[in-house]
Amino acid sequence: MLALAHHIEQRIAAGAFRDRAHAADVFGLTRPRITQLCALTLLAPDIQEEILFLEAVRGAQPLSERALRPLVRILSWSEQRRLWSSLRS
Repeated sequence: MLALAHHIEQRIAAGAFRDRAHAADVFGLTRPRITQLCALTLLAPDIQEEILFLEAVRGAQPLSERALRPLVRILSWSEQRRLWSSLRS
């Protein structure tokens, strides 16, 4: 999901997609869903790196975009990190 968000943002920046609405049409998703995914790119870089390299653990609940929504609403990366730490434990 985070990799897709970066892909969409890069394609918009490169002019391959006009905007997020165009990306939504291409991927068959709703505009709000594209916005939710792209919001993940607002996370602190180190949090994004951890998410990208998370491994699946049998029996563990996977990390969802919905679980990350409170983090992306926080502008301060240090505050994001604090909340991320509590989310992971």
